[in-house]
Amino acid sequence: MSEQSIAAYRRVLWIVIVINFSMFLVEMVAGLMAQSVALQADAIDFFGDSFTYLITLLVLGMSLRWRASAALFKGATMGVFGLWVIGNAVYNAMLGTVPTAVVMGTVGFAALVANVVSAVILYRYREGDSNMRSVWLCSRNDAISNVAVICAGIAVGYTATGWPDYIVAAIMAILELTACYQIMTHARAELKTTS
Repeated sequence: MSEQSIAAYRRVLWIVIVINFSMFLVEMVAGLMAQSVALQADAIDFFGDSFTYLITLLVLGMSLRWRASAALFKGATMGVFGLWVIGNAVYNAMLGTVPTAVVMGTVGFAALVANVVSAVILYRYREGDSNMRSVWLCSRNDAISNVAVICAGIAVGYTATGWPDYIVAAIMAILELTACYQIMTHARAELKTTS
């Protein structure tokens, strides 16, 4: 990657970090107020994305070994978030928590807009090394998750139960765990080439 391309990618990453961290704050407050596991899970994911994008900035321009190692760390972080979401969904299902549907749908839509903007900004960098690919996968997964949160909000409104929220949270966890596997597999392959 040329110095000019690295500088452009840095600018793009800073924009996406600001978008993601802002949505983390909005969604976490809304998720706690609405008692929505799916919104809280998405908020944690926004925070995780902000953190992983910051790591990407730190290793940008470094050797493939450093970038692949950072991608391994990011993949592991995504796996931890996925497991946390599953645990939280099970816990809330046992409590029988019913989230506020209108808040889920409204905040889910705002998050969708934020993620689509991020994904569009990052689209041209989706085929890079494992580190760049992980950034693209994070934004893509988040946009998919937001559509699911909106649908869950509608379903919670119609059913007056928390089950749509728990199911969407579980789907989001599966997306995180799948991305974790893809990123870590790609990063391990890159590390082998640097040995």
